[in-house]
Amino acid sequence: MTRPSKPANWETLPDEEILQVRLRDLGLEIGGSAVEPCIQRLREELEAVGIRVHPPCYFADEWLCPEKVPIIGIPFYLAHPRLKHIEKKMMFEVEGGTEDSCMKLLRHECGHALNYAYDLYKKTRWRELFGPFSARYLNSYYAQPYSRRFVIHLEDNYAQSHPDEDFAETFAVWLAPNSQWQTKYGDWPVIKKLRYIDAVFKRIGGKDPLNVSEGTPPWSVSRMTSTLAAHYGRKRRVLGSEFKGFYDDSLKELFAAKQPGLSATKASSLLRQNRRRIVDNVTRWTGHRKYDIHQLVNRLILRCEGLDLHAETHDIIAITALVTAIASNTFRLSKKHH
Repeated sequence: MTRPSKPANWETLPDEEILQVRLRDLGLEIGGSAVEPCIQRLREELEAVGIRVHPPCYFADEWLCPEKVPIIGIPFYLAHPRLKHIEKKMMFEVEGGTEDSCMKLLRHECGHALNYAYDLYKKTRWRELFGPFSARYLNSYYAQPYSRRFVIHLEDNYAQSHPDEDFAETFAVWLAPNSQWQTKYGDWPVIKKLRYIDAVFKRIGGKDPLNVSEGTPPWSVSRMTSTLAAHYGRKRRVLGSEFKGFYDDSLKELFAAKQPGLSATKASSLLRQNRRRIVDNVTRWTGHRKYDIHQLVNRLILRCEGLDLHAETHDIIAITALVTAIASNTFRLSKKHH
């Protein structure tokens, strides 16, 4: 068994060795990290709209804002390009890895933090607009992709997953410079939520918060003894079918004998060309929503690209069967919660 190491310069280690480093031994701090400019930009955006409270940020194992604690957890891998490389290698994506995506997530988590800082979720008008804060978080939620009662911000219609997420998403859209929310959502029912946030923070933005964060925040990497390897192994298991590489073995088996050649085409291209046909057929036989099947096919297209898989034209039947099997085992007429 490989012992966890505590290197002086983990940035220069090979991938196999850095995976044996414990999270707390990375010695990460917000100051001087790669994500610090985005945090400063968030503070400037808050100042621009008259909000003087700047929720503190720390490195956690994922994006989060602990319930009722006004503090923002930022995934540790954003601290350094080397860690972003490892995240990409192990998870096939880097959530918040670009400046734009990082800012979207920071604004979202800031919405949670300010909600808790001022106890807004306890107010009658908040509950009337967003719903009961006490509503249970479910493992899945049924989203209406084209609903005008919610803003469009993060993927998977995340505002529809819970009243607290609805507020955070609405706040993020309101805060974003040049979002033109008054025009974009002017004739949508969600404009009431945006105007509420606008009015509330004009009134309380310059006031001291009712609650502040105290002590060591939960899920801080500064206290985590797991190695990077253990962290990613656990993360993949928890995500299950939501892990982007979950269906890799099935895709490799389906296209195992195919090699680039005169009669073969990229599997991703074959899926794109037949996406509507696949979605229509699978929807017809499973009863699931076209939106969910469309999202699933898009995920498979991206993995086929990542694995550089090739296919024959007649493989479309096997692909349709695979999508049908996945849909039947995964969806229950609901949208998975991320």
